[in-house]
Amino acid sequence: MRIWFNKTFSTIQAVFRQLRQSAPAGEVMLICTNTYATASAFRESDEAYLEPAELTGADYLDWCLAFCQQQHIDLFWPGKEAALISKNHALFQAIGTQVLSVADYDTLTLLHNKAHFYTDLPDSVAQVMDFRAVNDCASFDQAIIDLSVKHAQLCIKPAVSVFGLGFKILDCQRSSIEHVLKGVEYQIPLVELRQGMQSAPYFDTLLVMEHLAGHEWSVDCAGRHGELLCAVQRKKSPLAGHGQTIDNNAEIDGMVTRLTAHYRLNGLFNIQFKNGEQGVRLLEINPRPSGGFGMACLSGVNLAQIALQAIKGETIVKPAIQYGLQVTEVNTPVVLQEPG
Repeated sequence: MRIWFNKTFSTIQAVFRQLRQSAPAGEVMLICTNTYATASAFRESDEAYLEPAELTGADYLDWCLAFCQQQHIDLFWPGKEAALISKNHALFQAIGTQVLSVADYDTLTLLHNKAHFYTDLPDSVAQVMDFRAVNDCASFDQAIIDLSVKHAQLCIKPAVSVFGLGFKILDCQRSSIEHVLKGVEYQIPLVELRQGMQSAPYFDTLLVMEHLAGHEWSVDCAGRHGELLCAVQRKKSPLAGHGQTIDNNAEIDGMVTRLTAHYRLNGLFNIQFKNGEQGVRLLEINPRPSGGFGMACLSGVNLAQIALQAIKGETIVKPAIQYGLQVTEVNTPVVLQEPG
């Protein structure tokens, strides 16, 4: 089977390794494309090709269709333009290529914007933190007033963001120079943030939220169109260097099962949670393998194999998960490209 992964996050390497372990030699050929010749994922693929960097939207879709035909792709596992590609499965099926999408177009678009996602989510499926979506200084001020009455500490995050970019805890005491001098991370002075807002009459949607100060869980999942096949919970230590623990939280397991069914999630995806004063709250659903995917598979579960078996229509036998296992990752230096 020839499986193509187009441009995506570098963490896809862990998926490649798990797929290799799951199949006899030569049974699965991993094809990878990227816009960078030094993409680290190329090191783990059987075949590597460059993508045209300038293409997006319909033009990129056409390029993908042509690539599938030229390279005789059996299964397309998309990263870039995943939502658009999910909307056009029929075009790929017509040329004999199956597409593995985590969800349909509407769901992938919804998950991309956390303000829309949080508003759409029924409480009976999972609960999110208390939040307000704001686009100007006046609505920001009102959100601060409303939420401060109920919560001791607040934070902010862009509605559209990955890897936690833009997340900041609001600091009502210290200035930015104190943050710099004392090495304070992930915080921003409230007064100075407001000053910046006043020069921008309108800005992209920002979430003002209660700060969840407890433990965080990252759950790596394999599903089949709404059926949760396997989920591995990683409970993160708040202390640097203490790794993560393979956990078995029943409340989280229930939410993961319901979220998978509600959004008909498929393939490999990741769901994150954090504990607060009112209990465990959903942070986000990532419609892709997580950065810690490799650690999850140390639990004795090959999630990539399960996802591939599901798309091939094979019977899934869920392996035993080694709960309580402490895991971490060790970086390894490599040469990306020889000179000349």
